[in-house]
Amino acid sequence: MRHRVVVLALDGVIPFELGIPQRIFGRARDLEPSDGSGSLYEVVTCSVRPPGEVRTDADFSIVVEHGPEALAAADTVVVPASYELGPVHEEGRLTGELADALGYIRPGTRMVSICTGGYVLAAAGLLDGRPATTHWSSADHFQRLFPKIHVDPDVLFIDDGDVLTSAGVAAGIDLCLHIVRRDHGTAVANDVARRTVVPPHRDGGQAQYISRPVPEPRSATTTSARAWALGRLEQPILLRDLARLESMSVRTFTRRFREEVGVSPGQWLTQQRVERARQLLESSDLSIDQVAHDAGFGTATSLRQHMQATLGVSPTVYRRTFRSASAGR
Repeated sequence: MRHRVVVLALDGVIPFELGIPQRIFGRARDLEPSDGSGSLYEVVTCSVRPPGEVRTDADFSIVVEHGPEALAAADTVVVPASYELGPVHEEGRLTGELADALGYIRPGTRMVSICTGGYVLAAAGLLDGRPATTHWSSADHFQRLFPKIHVDPDVLFIDDGDVLTSAGVAAGIDLCLHIVRRDHGTAVANDVARRTVVPPHRDGGQAQYISRPVPEPRSATTTSARAWALGRLEQPILLRDLARLESMSVRTFTRRFREEVGVSPGQWLTQQRVERARQLLESSDLSIDQVAHDAGFGTATSLRQHMQATLGVSPTVYRRTFRSASAGR
């Protein structure tokens, strides 16, 4: 049985965000068949009312063919942003119609929000005591309205197991790709990213998009240093060498890097090395020691520590999970 993703289209939904789950999950294919025909997800869109028209925030409406009962068969429910249930929803409560619809959802169903769709999960009490994120411009209001939630406004998405939230708009793509990667491994997620013509993994968080989305024209950037580092992750990489490549002082380089990427150079290097290790664990028979070396961690102990901190599993468990999943498809 394919994993069933049900997307809840609310009045005022943003069409771009509504289409993200279908675009990402709908493109996920089993890579074993030569024709790539094995769809891994079934994506269904539903409304809180019987099938019919749903208003969007654009100058058109959409027709949804499924009512709220579709939620009862969901393995994952995705709630895209709706301006009518976003920051302007001051009471922090569910409306009767929406509350009734969410009542169809089975316990244990994975819940996902895109952008201010997190307001729906929060109003339903699903985020109490949990970490969550939303669009940076709504983060303060979100925190005031739902003080029991640990709001992180700096990240692109948060995976808290059975409940996942994303930042604004395009961060929904990052989150859906992450879910595909979590469910079926890096190779499948990268294939989806290539088909969709988006990066398989974006660096940093929302900070890079708030006050300075891109460098000023003609100003120095850290792009060349990042490209240089990616080509030699298995070797020692010093901050002063990165700064020297861009003809900057270490202090200036570190500040510029954080402005552009959203994290420090050290954090970014660790992210890239973990990603390299994941790819090697999934796609090769290299020993854990060799994977640690080729990813730039040096020792198996260091690799184990970083994967445990980042992914919550050891390299051996990660390989067993995703190599077994690949063999079983």
